[in-house]
Amino acid sequence: MIMMYLLLLVGFVLLIKGADFFVDGSSSVARLLGVPSVIIGLTIVAMGTSAPEAAVSITAGLAGSNEIAVSNVIGSNIFNLLVVAGSCAAIKAFSVDKELLERDFPVNLAANLLLMVFLINNTVSRMEGLILLALFAAYLAYLVVGALKNRQTTDEEVKTLSPLLSVVYIIGGLAAIIYGGDLVVDNAVLIAEHWGLSQTFIGLTIIAMGTSLPELVTSIVAAGKGESGLAIGNVVGSNIFNLMLILGLSSSLSPITVERSALINASLLFAVTLIVFLIGRAKKGISRPVGFGCLAAYLAYTVYLILMV
Repeated sequence: MIMMYLLLLVGFVLLIKGADFFVDGSSSVARLLGVPSVIIGLTIVAMGTSAPEAAVSITAGLAGSNEIAVSNVIGSNIFNLLVVAGSCAAIKAFSVDKELLERDFPVNLAANLLLMVFLINNTVSRMEGLILLALFAAYLAYLVVGALKNRQTTDEEVKTLSPLLSVVYIIGGLAAIIYGGDLVVDNAVLIAEHWGLSQTFIGLTIIAMGTSLPELVTSIVAAGKGESGLAIGNVVGSNIFNLMLILGLSSSLSPITVERSALINASLLFAVTLIVFLIGRAKKGISRPVGFGCLAAYLAYTVYLILMV
């Protein structure tokens, strides 16, 4: 019994550290090849911070643990909005970038709404997964083209790894992510079965929190350095990545069938995203009281999940 929890913890550590190594190695290769840093941030770093969610959801989907595949994404996105952004606002109020409000938040809401439509029949089919992937590719292409047009050059020296060490970081990071994802899914399912809990509950809570640790740590560190405004950008970007790319990949590889509660949770995610968007738009930022309110809302949401078990 204890071994299941230890292996679950080991899995989370491998996911998080694997993502760190993957980002460092890939970023170093990109810099060695002269790729603009903004492109690194929009692609490699975004993929790295969401790698735990991707590893868990894709592994779960292929293993037939469909509830975990979907609930991990929904739970992680709710955690990002209420806990990650909320914690940063509680530390220090921050403004929300106008472009984020006009471009990325609406994309996030649209992706969430599309997921709700897909879940009406309790299934995300291969075709629907391919639709999500196509929309993500279009969104990413739009971001990259815009970034290349508006990029600024800098003479700042950036530390890079050697080519050999960069490759070692990439391969080692990916191996840790893949193996860590297997450990998390396998042991989470065993724990759920042992306690009579549903895979949906485990995915929405334990796995969602564990796989969102990279976003939480990154944002809190940024807030501690007085750069809290980075938090909401990190959250929105990760949430779009989770909804479009991760669910798109998972369902295109293996159609996902879920319980009716998945639509309810997706609706809650949409409501939370809309509320944060409207507050950010009205106030041009997230205040400390709103941050504490987000944390309280997540606590209430967790209590709700426990009572629904």
